[in-house]
Formats: sequence, structure tokens, C-alpha cells
Amino acid sequence: MKRIVLFDGECNFCNSSVQFIIKRDPSNHFLFSSLQSETGKKYVKQYHIPDDVDSLVLIANGRAYTKSSAALHIAKKLDGLWHLLFLFILVPRKIRDSVYDYVARNRYKWFGKREEACMLPTPEERKRFI
Repeated sequence: MKRIVLFDGECNFCNSSVQFIIKRDPSNHFLFSSLQSETGKKYVKQYHIPDDVDSLVLIANGRAYTKSSAALHIAKKLDGLWHLLFLFILVPRKIRDSVYDYVARNRYKWFGKREEACMLPTPEERKRFI
């Protein structure tokens, strides 16, 4: 079963996060789409995700995960020891999401904002973008 990661295509940190996931996902568990794309907008509507979502979104098992829940469910499927981060799911969501929100609020200031897409995926990676 494929899992879909929706991300802010204008955010340098979000684009780096997608590259991080791709490098640690040799089994190709994840497909990717920017929130700004037609495909992304379709999923936002289908899963009733707020238009102002300030988060990576993971669509898996017929459900949309946001914020820290999305990040932890993604980490669970990555190669290496990253799956151990899923243990943080035991931390109450309100606490996890407050940390996630802090990073999300500051991501443009810390990592910048893309004026145009500049990532050039390999042909193999291109297949993973929907």
C-alpha cells in the first residue's frame, strides 16, 4: 500500500524533508505531492484537510495524519534507526504538536522560502511524485 506525503512546495525545509524521506525509503513506501499542486489540492479536499494546514500531511490507511503524527508515522517506515522515533507517539499529541508548531511557524525564517521549484529529481525519483 502506498502512502502519500503532501508537503509545502514553497518551503525549503519541507523540500529537504522530502529528500530526506526519499533517501531513507528504498522500498518506495511513499509517494509525494506538493500541497499547491492539483493532485495535492484533490487530496486536501478529499480528506477535509484545512486549507491553512501548516504541516506535512501523510495519507495512509484511508486517513490523513498531520503535524507530529504524520512525521512519526513517516519515520516508522524509514530505513535505519529512524523507526525508533515512533516511540514518541506515546507522548501526548498536544505536547508533540506544540513542538511541531514551533518549527512550522519558524521554518521560512530559519530555512527560507522557494520562489520557484529548483529540485531536479532523478527519473527514478520522478516516478514517486504524483
